[in-house]
Amino acid sequence: MPAATTARRQLALIALVQVLAMSSWFSASAVVPSLRDDWAISGQQGTLLTIAVQLGFVTGAVISAVLSLADRWPAHVLAAGSALVAALSTATIALAVDSLAPALPLRFVTGVALAGVYPTGIKLMASWFEKGRGLAIGVLVGALTLGSALPQLLDGLAGALGDLPWRSVLLTSSTLCLVAAVTALCWVRLGPLAAPAPPFDPRYLLRLAKERGPRLANLGYFGHMWELYAMWTWLPAYLAASFAVSGTWDESRATIGLVAFGVIGVAGVVGALGGGWLGDRVGRARVAGGAMAISASCCLLAAAAYGASPYLLLPILVLWGISIIADSGLFSTLMTEVADRRYVGTALTMQTAVGFLLTVVTINAVPYVVDWIGWRGAMAMLAVGPVAGAVAMARLDRFLAEATRPQHGTNSSRKPIAGP
Repeated sequence: MPAATTARRQLALIALVQVLAMSSWFSASAVVPSLRDDWAISGQQGTLLTIAVQLGFVTGAVISAVLSLADRWPAHVLAAGSALVAALSTATIALAVDSLAPALPLRFVTGVALAGVYPTGIKLMASWFEKGRGLAIGVLVGALTLGSALPQLLDGLAGALGDLPWRSVLLTSSTLCLVAAVTALCWVRLGPLAAPAPPFDPRYLLRLAKERGPRLANLGYFGHMWELYAMWTWLPAYLAASFAVSGTWDESRATIGLVAFGVIGVAGVVGALGGGWLGDRVGRARVAGGAMAISASCCLLAAAAYGASPYLLLPILVLWGISIIADSGLFSTLMTEVADRRYVGTALTMQTAVGFLLTVVTINAVPYVVDWIGWRGAMAMLAVGPVAGAVAMARLDRFLAEATRPQHGTNSSRKPIAGP
């Protein structure tokens, strides 16, 4: 089989693993309205189901980064085992849990497991692609986005098909994770561009923080994460509240689930693919900065359009769904290019660990801001992250231009950015 065909086949398989495994991320969060009745919990307590996953992901990512698991273990085996753990923890909630207390540690375990799926998937992809790597990572980010939105679709369909039990949503997600584990183990493999397994070196994390290229890429990513998961988590509640104020559309389980899936999943896939494709042609830092500027504007527009007609609000949210994820793959691609290639998996894992820790702050802050000054204030607050990230991307764009500028008195056309 030609190398290019093999690489595309592997990309499709890795993306499939991401879609199926990431369906467990928001599986419990999507059914919180049903859990409020069954478990007698408040909306704030329901938020803990998402927070537990985020904290679990951070914990798993830190452990993986410190031990360099993504660089020292067979990547497809790590991804398969992680997806299997996510499947088991999600199924346990569906089959054996009847209250919030035991669900939280299981959601934490799910987050730990998913830290072995997403960053590892990026490392696997980078081992197959050098040319067109931005678009390839865009495919993986699109897969992450679609997988994260799947529970909203499943819950919406469950409501449309006669208000099926919330446990069916979690069992479906668990089954998808199991298929992801089998797919990764049997068919996904590391590509020819993979660097040899490096020696264990926890000091690399300190060096990573000191290098300007990785530092600016991380700062942009952190601004992106300030906004992303808070928007994904709270969009259904925002939609329900806005529809109630406008009095135009109903706030049923089916309507909210399907609209949220369209904004997060469908629009997100368009943004991820478009951002990766454009980044390969225009410049990744430049495109990421532009996407963050648009996303910040959408935060403010969503604040202004709260309670307005859905026909005015939805185009804003669709643009937000596209722009909020268009830059995500670009940060990962930039990190694969500016970090020491021997420790790309470690660098990516640490980047995601800190980014997801930041999401805990904003996910938890949104309901407090809503109680304090309303949904308009909460949506406007999210603009802080992409504005800061856009500034970091402008600086990184200048840094990369300087790094590739021909040096005076030499014939060199490229200066090394980082690593051997």
